[in-house]
Amino acid sequence: MLRISNITKTFSKNTVNKHTTLDDLSLYLEKGDFITVIGSNGAGKSTLMNAISGSFWVNKGNISLDGDDITYMKEHKRAKSIGRLFQDPIKGTAPDLTLEENLALSYSGSKRKNFNLAIKKQDRDFFKTALEEFDMGLENRLKNKMGLLSGGQRQAVTLLMCSIAKPKLLLLDEHTAALDPAAAKKVLNITRNTVKRNNLTTLMITHNIKSALSIGNRTIMMNAGKIILDISGKERENMTVSELVKMYSIKSNKELDNDRMLLSQDNPASPMKIIS
Repeated sequence: MLRISNITKTFSKNTVNKHTTLDDLSLYLEKGDFITVIGSNGAGKSTLMNAISGSFWVNKGNISLDGDDITYMKEHKRAKSIGRLFQDPIKGTAPDLTLEENLALSYSGSKRKNFNLAIKKQDRDFFKTALEEFDMGLENRLKNKMGLLSGGQRQAVTLLMCSIAKPKLLLLDEHTAALDPAAAKKVLNITRNTVKRNNLTTLMITHNIKSALSIGNRTIMMNAGKIILDISGKERENMTVSELVKMYSIKSNKELDNDRMLLSQDNPASPMKIIS
């Protein structure tokens, strides 16, 4: 489905500020995979998503999606097949447009290949039904402007915008990190249900190790632009947070220094139950 082959990205090349953020990295996702991505600050997690979505071109290597080489495809063309949610709830939506107008832009742009704000009743009914499943009362706020929603509500709507046309790949870049714990839990549950219902191939960055081990079917850990750990199956099912932190130290030859990751765990010694 998604094949990343030996990609390297170096910023400020040929200067004293040269910095390699992706270092000969390779990764393969099967159709329907839901992979969580963890790592310390500067590990290259968001850079990986930027490379996949086309925010920049890599210096070396290849990226293919569903058999098509997208290595040098422009970002707006990739967006037809790739949905992406960011950490900032403001990104990805038009705050001065209503919920239904935002949804219509996403829906018409992907389904009808042109943008159209003339919302048909059948589309409005479709949006309302989809929002009802989120159990946030958003189906009754279709006429409200996006800018009036809370962060959690906006992320839920943006998730629907990204998944409404069933993209080939969904990228979630710490999309719950800016939310309060209750909202983050709600959006995470919506994410899990949306991905499962639509069988979306998904790559999700999270700072929460417990969430990384309890959601999806596979977890990768990054460090210095490389994938240093890739676990799935029984190994992942029986993995505890403390064991994963210890494994990180062994693989990277350093202690995990991301306080947000370490402090967000509520019971690091207990095994996780995997929910695909």
